[in-house]
Amino acid sequence: MTTTWKSGDKKPSNNAPNNNTISGTMLSSWSRQQKLAMIAGFAILGLLLGVSACSKEGPKPALVGVSSPAPSSATAATAVTAATTPTAAALPARVRKTPKKRQANITYSDANSGISFLYPRKFALTSGDKAQPQLAAVSMNDVPMNFVQPGGVAVATVALPGGSYPGTDFASAFFNVNVNRSVSEQECARFAFVDTRNADGEPVDAEKVKIGSIDMEMTSDFSANAIKQAETQYYHRYENGACYEYVLGLSTEGFATEGGIEHVNRDEVFAKLEKILASAKIKPVETEHGAEPSIATIAAGKE
Repeated sequence: MTTTWKSGDKKPSNNAPNNNTISGTMLSSWSRQQKLAMIAGFAILGLLLGVSACSKEGPKPALVGVSSPAPSSATAATAVTAATTPTAAALPARVRKTPKKRQANITYSDANSGISFLYPRKFALTSGDKAQPQLAAVSMNDVPMNFVQPGGVAVATVALPGGSYPGTDFASAFFNVNVNRSVSEQECARFAFVDTRNADGEPVDAEKVKIGSIDMEMTSDFSANAIKQAETQYYHRYENGACYEYVLGLSTEGFATEGGIEHVNRDEVFAKLEKILASAKIKPVETEHGAEPSIATIAAGKE
């Protein structure tokens, strides 16, 4: 049987490709490659995202290097204490009181007689009626005044502490002031009893001495027995219409050659008493009816 083709028709060829077939084949082929590419792309993208996420979540060495380390417990405690404790500027300033140093000497003054002098703080002072000095002497208790006329009044006495010279025969020592307004200037230059230390037993006339810049009349008395000795030195000066008498006394007791006891240095003791005498000053006073009862005041030096 013979097939007849028309001129308008085209004979199909087995070798000519079909468009639908080619398109389906190419689509099917590119879909597999695209899938593989897409899977690979997603895998790479997921890997990159994972790495990026890990890098963001992980520690940052650069930042750690510049940041401050976490405070230890001790540092934290210090910080808390510092935060809760007021600063030094906020605290009130503490005023430290410096203890005042006590002066070694005290000034004594008597308003009635005008007399004043310095004496060591450790010495004992008595004034007025109780100012009559005493010595551990041989035959007397109270040391007598040495005016040629009665009327003397005791002003003040300063006594050394009893234990001033341990290990010696020292018994007592004192500085005393008396005033007599009943004697004249000529009578003030004399004494009721004078120095009895003369080897011949005859009295020795008073002598003129200078204490500091002041001229005075001076005499002394000495008495002793086997175990007790007493020495007194008297100084007179006329001023303010009155005779001022200063008495320095020292007494010793015991056998200095036995039991390790030594003789006290008499010159040293009298030097201390003369230092008080040298500080004595007399301030002018006004009196209408002779001497009045003494009103003594003790004024401590600047403390």
